[in-house]
Amino acid sequence: MNRTLIYLLTLGVFLTATSELVVAGILNVIANEMGISVALSGQLITAYSLAFAIGTPILVALTSRVGRKKMLIISLSVFILGCLISFGSSNYTVLLTSRIVLGLSAGVYLVVVFSSVSKLVPVEKLGSAMGTVILGFSSAMVLGVPIGIAITNWLSWQVIFILLAIVSTFILIGMFYLLPEIEGDAPVSFKQQLLVLANPVILAGLLITFFRETGGSIMYTYLTPFLETILHMNTSAIAITMLIFGIFGAIGSRIGGYGVDKWGTSRMISYGLAAQVASLALLPLLSASLAAGMAVTAIWIFSMFVIAPAIQTYFIQQAPQSSNLVLSLNTSVIHLGLATGAGLGGAVVSSMSTVLYNPWVASGAVVLGFLVAIVSFFMRKRNLKETIA
Repeated sequence: MNRTLIYLLTLGVFLTATSELVVAGILNVIANEMGISVALSGQLITAYSLAFAIGTPILVALTSRVGRKKMLIISLSVFILGCLISFGSSNYTVLLTSRIVLGLSAGVYLVVVFSSVSKLVPVEKLGSAMGTVILGFSSAMVLGVPIGIAITNWLSWQVIFILLAIVSTFILIGMFYLLPEIEGDAPVSFKQQLLVLANPVILAGLLITFFRETGGSIMYTYLTPFLETILHMNTSAIAITMLIFGIFGAIGSRIGGYGVDKWGTSRMISYGLAAQVASLALLPLLSASLAAGMAVTAIWIFSMFVIAPAIQTYFIQQAPQSSNLVLSLNTSVIHLGLATGAGLGGAVVSSMSTVLYNPWVASGAVVLGFLVAIVSFFMRKRNLKETIA
């Protein structure tokens, strides 16, 4: 396995993920500078997510036959363009447009990275490689967002995007000279690619992602209020705690990748979902103790990231001929789950006037994902037996 290439692609994931996540941390600054409401500035996140969720599967399916190196270079080039537009944005409309460009390019880049990695590494190392790539996303939460907020406070939010463009350019040059040619998917028609959705194992896998992300979002969207009002932490303590939780997530993604190679995708997904269900169910019961509450929350975040490499690997194993399309659909379902969870979490808070019960609702959503996983694994085994027979 060429670790240099994997780390190069992962650094690109770190940069694209930072462009997505950092805006949430600087919404107030953007709103004040552009003279708009925070609610309107929040639509910058919505525009990115919609472009990512809707545009990525379409673009990936239409370009599935194109060499992966060429698609990586094209998508990262468009990402750099989006960063430059963000840097030079003089009004809200231009900035909104840049978010759409960034959402589309980052979505395509992420999916093509997953697909490329599956072709660059031997099968027995696929899980570890996926864990490394996902580490790029978790690192954006731990390092990218805080650094972006610090840059905003020190200079301006526009500087974040010019720095992202500059570093991405170096990554682009590295990919141009170091990456080998990587073939795209098998030459099948767009209609034939869509037939993969008739595979009940794939559909079940997408449902696992949906319920897992919905449950995670129900809790994570309101994690800061939970720490503040339920665990009674102050602002400075919350900032340090979020950093610690992010480190747990980064460690989880690495261990999850190694676990896939050693124990397989089914076991890692099952164990991870079970740990999420248990930790979320216990959280309200243990919230009277700060230490216990933090420990259980750390386990929940760790288990969320442990599953991520297994999910990506699982889809590649089930649909190797259409991995680009399936992985892109999975990223769309992730964003759909995040949006659904945020809405459900808000409804729970509004009806209960507290965030105390959000973990229980989140646990219920993950239970549904766990049940779907059992069904998916059963169908997978049955299909294997029929193929052997």
